[in-house]
Amino acid sequence: MKSRNKKTLVLNILFVVFCVGIFLFLWNAPEETTARLPADEDHQRFQTMKKKEAESFCGECHNPDGDAPLPADHPPKYRCLFCHKRQ
Repeated sequence: MKSRNKKTLVLNILFVVFCVGIFLFLWNAPEETTARLPADEDHQRFQTMKKKEAESFCGECHNPDGDAPLPADHPPKYRCLFCHKRQ
């Protein structure tokens, strides 16, 4: 019976250490630096659309020949609202 209590105590201690480790990892995470979707007139209609639907319009302006081209080192362009959160 005592070895079972010891095993339970060890498992509980390991669980607490694991939880503290995750908490410290998340606590030290860097701040969010990605720009949010602008709350201007051009982007207003996308604030209420579903993400996939809104993302289908991003390429109209954000392309190499558009009004607001993206930098060459920009990550994949098909999931805009995954990083650029709405206001």
